[in-house]
Amino acid sequence: MKVVLLETIEGIGSVGQEVKVKDGYARNFLIPKGLALMASDKNIKAFRDKIQSRIKSEAKSKEHAQKFAEQLESVSLNYSMKTGQEGKLFGSITPAQIFDSLKEKGFEVDKKKIVLPEPIRHVGTHEVTVRLYPGVSAQLKVEVSAENEE
Repeated sequence: MKVVLLETIEGIGSVGQEVKVKDGYARNFLIPKGLALMASDKNIKAFRDKIQSRIKSEAKSKEHAQKFAEQLESVSLNYSMKTGQEGKLFGSITPAQIFDSLKEKGFEVDKKKIVLPEPIRHVGTHEVTVRLYPGVSAQLKVEVSAENEE
């Protein structure tokens, strides 16, 4: 039986490929699990249309993410915190704090997308990466200054 694969299956083929498999394997495993469709003209056309619409929607999503990245890169977050000797902070600035600051400024970003290898613990200007979409990320400027004690 000929089927069109909806997912890559090791040893058989990759997505979109038309392959010949045993009838029982197709009827009892591939088709019920949604891994393949029977290779009729109607199914092949539907699969190609689905792929084309997915490509178009991903292009729109990526374009939207790039515009959002440009907006984010224009934002600068400022924090004033108590410091000890040599500009070391009492505490640190974490992705959760950056998330809250962005939310206050009207930017909705997933907290998990804020990439901070380790919390910020020193006074100065720091670059923080925000991953918005595969292949699209924004560099956010975070400035930390010492709090004036009077």
